Formats: sequence, structure tokens, C-alpha cells
Amino acid sequence: MKQRSILREVSVKGPSLHTGDKTQVTLKPAPANAGITIRRVDLHDKPVLKPHISQVTDLVRATTIASGHVKVHTVEHVLAALHGMGIDNVEVEMDASEPPILDGSSKGWVNLILEAEPVEQDAEREHFVLDQPISVSKGNSSLIALPYDGFKISCTSADDRGIHTQHLSIEIDPDVFATQIAAARTFTVYEDIEELIKLGKIKGGSLENAIVLKDDKIMSKEPLRFDDELVRHKILDVIGDVLLLGKPLKAHIVAVRPGHAINAELTAKLFERMEELAKGEATPAKPKPKTARLEEETQLDIRRVIETLPHRYPFLMVDRVTEFRGEDELTAIKNVTINEPFFQGHYPGQPIMPGVLQIEAMAQAAGILMLRKINQEGKTAVFMSVDKVKWRRKVIPGDQLRIDIKLLKIMRAKIGTASATCYVGDEVASSGELKFMILGEGEDV
Repeated sequence: MKQRSILREVSVKGPSLHTGDKTQVTLKPAPANAGITIRRVDLHDKPVLKPHISQVTDLVRATTIASGHVKVHTVEHVLAALHGMGIDNVEVEMDASEPPILDGSSKGWVNLILEAEPVEQDAEREHFVLDQPISVSKGNSSLIALPYDGFKISCTSADDRGIHTQHLSIEIDPDVFATQIAAARTFTVYEDIEELIKLGKIKGGSLENAIVLKDDKIMSKEPLRFDDELVRHKILDVIGDVLLLGKPLKAHIVAVRPGHAINAELTAKLFERMEELAKGEATPAKPKPKTARLEEETQLDIRRVIETLPHRYPFLMVDRVTEFRGEDELTAIKNVTINEPFFQGHYPGQPIMPGVLQIEAMAQAAGILMLRKINQEGKTAVFMSVDKVKWRRKVIPGDQLRIDIKLLKIMRAKIGTASATCYVGDEVASSGELKFMILGEGEDV
């Protein structure tokens, strides 16, 4: 995949969210391998800052970066647009410390990028390909980054009262970002506004550039752009904050109540891992011991599940396979305990297992069944898509999730489709139809 810049320079002007100043931002083409740079033309010598996680200084309701005396506030929406639209090289010229808030989303920035016309360059794009799970947690928030051949985010958003709870799992590419994520606006809880004003924040905030949550009501100048606009904006922020890694990321991020502070913490850990791999300091994976043949077994204990699947704590969602029924069906279980890390934030005082993790449990169980059927133990079943998803019952600590899987179709001994149902006792908790692909080591989708 080639690096991309823009064909021509474009500008936009408007008030910023926190300082309230009117700022003009100009996006200018940059050569291959230049990266994303920010130039403060209002300062002496017009200094340049190259956004990086090591420069983060303030994370209260925005991401602020600084190098020496050069500081830029609230960069996440601009960076999200550049990251989401696949722009590798561009100079962002600003005449103040904070870019315009526009309508509170990245939609205006995407429109500006499209007006500038993205163009391919000669150099190849370099990604950071995550090789092992990395997780961070703080209070009721947690993020997990998992190895994945692409960029995917599964997010749960909620306020402290659990009123505005939303889930979304989505693969990110320029088309998806432009149509499904960019237009989601920033939001805040009504009770937090007074404290933010005391902190000198949101001087340019209004119902024209933000959504305000008051009890169960949603206040904004216009109706919601998506039924789940809140979680889409949380995903937008993650996309912007993760670009502070310094290069595009290939990983699947599972986020529960993310925010700028914990996003930065995850990005810092990802950068540490990237540096270890670059220096050759990463610990190599241990070879798997010889074990029984998967196709001959009638059930799997946790040891065999771990030997069959690449997933590890806190993302292994199958504790045991209790029964294989022929080649096309199995039953597995996941014991749901209060010790699960996601219960810290989903939700305090009323713990509920996220629906996206029930889907992940189904996908892992289906992967085991397909590996067994086509005799491909040692390879990896990569989750591709889910359809016809329904959630019918909440899953809480103390429940045992029974997962029934039936293979529906296998194409070229590589791509499989399966129906899946999760039960608690005799009640259906969730169900869906899954598609996945079998990959060997180092093989791409």
C-alpha cells in the first residue's frame, strides 16, 4: 500500500472549542516519508511540531501536545480525520494554539481533505503490526489491543449512570471513516459543564458543536446523526489518539468507556512494544508442545483450548469445549465471574457482560470447530464479520454462558460460516451468524 498526501492546499477558519479563539488551519501537501507535522505560524520562527505520544501534556477533555514552547490543543479530531482517511504526509499550518471545533466532529476535516484531493505517492506505507495483546485499565475504563490484520475497533460507551449505553464494532478504512465515523459529534454530561468552565475549558462550546446529555435526554442543535452517535465519537477519538504512535496501526482495539487519558496510555504501551520490536528486544513466542490430534478429541479442557487458540488473558472467552457433535457442531462454555476485567467499567454497581464480548466468545468457539473439521490445528481462525445479531438477555457475574455452534458452510477449506447461540440456563442470551477465515503464520487476509 502506497503512502498518501494531498494534491493542493486548503484552509478553514472558525472558533476553537476550549480557548474560543478564531483559528485558521491550512492543510498543505508534504513529500513522502515527511509524516504529519503541525506548524504554528503565529509564533516566532514558525516552529514545527511532529505529533507523538511522548509530547502529550494535558488530557482533560482533549488531547494537548507540546514540544518546548510550542503547544497545540485538541488535536484529536484533525488527527482522526488524517488517520481515518489514510493521509500519511501533510503539513497542518495553524495561526493559533487550537484548531477550529467546526461542528464538533471530524466531518469538516474530511470534507477539507476531499477538497484537497488525496493522492498516492511513490513510497510504501509502513504500519506497526501488533504481535501480542496489550491492555490498559483505569477505574471503570479499559482498552485491549489485539493482533489483527487490519484496523478494527470494538467499543462500549456509557456514562456513570448507565443510561446512554452504546456498542459498536467496526473495521476502519477511508470509506467507513468518512461515512460511518467522521460525522459523530463530541458530547458531555450536563453536570460536568460548570466544572469545565471553572477549568477554563469549552469557551467556544455550544449546542451547535457538541451534544449535551441531561438525565435521559439528549440536547443538541440538530437531531442525532446516528442512533449510536456517542459510541461512534468515542471511536473517532481513539482513531485520533492512536495516531500519536507515529505510524498507522494494524490491530483490533476493544475499548470499554475509553477517554483521552486511557487512549494515551494504550498508545504509549503500543509505542514501547514497537520500539522493542525495532531493537530486536522482543521476547520470541514459545513453541507449542506436541499434543493430541484435535480431530480425534470429543471435548477440550482449558489447557487444550489454550493450545488451540492464540487468545490469552484477558481476551480468552472459552473455558471448555464440553462436546463435539459430529464434525459440524459443538458446545462450549464460558464461566462469567466478577473477576472479569471488563466488569470494572461495565458497569460499576450493575455489572453486565458486553454484547461484543459474547460475539467474541461465539467466534472463538466457531474457530475451534472449523480448525477441527478441516484438520488445520496450529493455524488461526480470524473473525471476519457477524450478521443477524440479537441480544435477548443480560449476562451477569455468576452466569455460565453455554455456546452452541453449527457450521453452515466452508469454502475452499479456508472461509467458514457458522450459526451461534449463547444460552444462560435455558434462556437465549445472544445469537448471530459468523464468518471467519483460516490463516497460517505470516499469511494475510
